[in-house]
Amino acid sequence: MGVVQKGFKRRARLLREALRPPWQPAGPETNGSAFTASAGVRRPPKRTQVVDYTFPAAPRLVKSPVFVISPVRSGSTLLRMLLNSHSRIRAPHELHLRTIGVELTPGFSEASMQELGLDRVELEHVVWDRILHLELLRSGKDIVVDKTPGNVFVWERLKYVWPDARFIFLVRHPRGVVSSLENRKDNTATRESLEATALKYFAPLEKARRALDGLTVRYEQLTARPEHVTREVCTYLGVEWEQGMLEYGRHHQGQFTPNLGDRSDNIKSGQIQAARVFDDADDLPPKLAKYATAWGYA
Repeated sequence: MGVVQKGFKRRARLLREALRPPWQPAGPETNGSAFTASAGVRRPPKRTQVVDYTFPAAPRLVKSPVFVISPVRSGSTLLRMLLNSHSRIRAPHELHLRTIGVELTPGFSEASMQELGLDRVELEHVVWDRILHLELLRSGKDIVVDKTPGNVFVWERLKYVWPDARFIFLVRHPRGVVSSLENRKDNTATRESLEATALKYFAPLEKARRALDGLTVRYEQLTARPEHVTREVCTYLGVEWEQGMLEYGRHHQGQFTPNLGDRSDNIKSGQIQAARVFDDADDLPPKLAKYATAWGYA
């Protein structure tokens, strides 16, 4: 009996290794999460990945979701809480759809799904769509917004999955983004390293801004003129503006959980806090200054 159990456990371990997502290293169990803070667990890659759309798209339950395309540390949590405070808009914590994958066993589930006109990629899209649909059903609202910063790396795929998706481009002065990265708790990275991290988001964000129709929002304006900016957003989304959006602390916004959004005291205050303002790009490194100019900060 002991030998049988040992063989079964070995086969189970090998199967887990075979199905392990590429961003999750081999080692102890992680309770199903690839985003724990445990040592040795890598984050998903910060790059745009090429996807082969072999099978046609399945019908979608959500026709026109909204995606915030933004860098890290750009005020996306504030924007999502303001939107989530609207009676018709559901803007949950970061959903990280791009890291929610499907694995098919060759010769079994893979062949079965292909007979249905589905492959692994399209099954992932079906799962993503169902997640957004569940959020609408549970909230009783009719517009869903995902503000995950990682969306900048898959905006082309999101557009393919939902051809009628709407996009809000949230930008912040590059110096503000880098400064916010520097001020993170336990930060030990150099300024050059943080600037490189910011640029990984800036480049695909600007590419998306040039390729897609959408609304560009500047974080500094959102905090300085919240009514004006949220009215613009509501107009873009086709809903009436509501005063209660500005009082996001009066609404249930969910738990403040690591890797799912900002957890700073400012955001927990329930009140819109003024942003640090930088007026020019003169003393920025050229690679950052380029984006400051493109986003109207020069």
